Amino acid sequence: MRRPLSIMRAADDWIEVLYKVVGEGLHLLTRKQPGDIVSLLGPIGQPFQFHRERPSALLIGGGVGIPPMIFIADEMRRESGNWRPLAILGSEIPFPFDLQSSNLPVAGVDDAVSSTMPLLERWGIPARLTSLQGYEGCYNGYVTALAERWLQHLDSSERGRVEVFACGPTPMLRVVAELAARYDLPCQVSLEEFMACAIGGCAGCVVKIETTDGPQMKRVCVDGPVFDASTVVW
Repeated sequence: MRRPLSIMRAADDWIEVLYKVVGEGLHLLTRKQPGDIVSLLGPIGQPFQFHRERPSALLIGGGVGIPPMIFIADEMRRESGNWRPLAILGSEIPFPFDLQSSNLPVAGVDDAVSSTMPLLERWGIPARLTSLQGYEGCYNGYVTALAERWLQHLDSSERGRVEVFACGPTPMLRVVAELAARYDLPCQVSLEEFMACAIGGCAGCVVKIETTDGPQMKRVCVDGPVFDASTVVW
């Protein structure tokens, strides 16, 4: 079966993915060499939607949910507009990049929390890293705790320009949804589910979503993976 992977960056003739080796399928992928051919299907499903009236994008990524946040940051820096993304990325295993101390300030965040992703730093996009593993310069806690620190530092006018985008494990996304609801912020989440066909035929990746017609089972592969966090039945 195919493996669902998020696109981290893309251009006219290439895409970049970041993945964690878990089972046999991804182990086989690590054995591919430059010049080898792989079979791809995509992109599939519904993407994140940008809203210019909320240019302060809070990007929250956990584990293998980090790549979609990099994709959003890349798209926003390429688009014309007054986008001001902030990325908060968490991992409980070593980050798949060298940690760098950031020179880009983040309001409400202690100076000791300085580690960032070098790629985002080069793009001029502020980011901070979180972990419970004691990695140097990382916030000792969950992504949602650091996100709330930043939100608390904003006044009501500034918060009115914030929209939350998140991808990661389901327990993390549930807490992100609760955080967004507490601060009355729009929030889009990209759900992680096992997928078999990826074309909506097998219905193996369904989740319960509240709609205007009541709760319905939606397929993550084609109806998602991005949903309004307030509609997801967690």
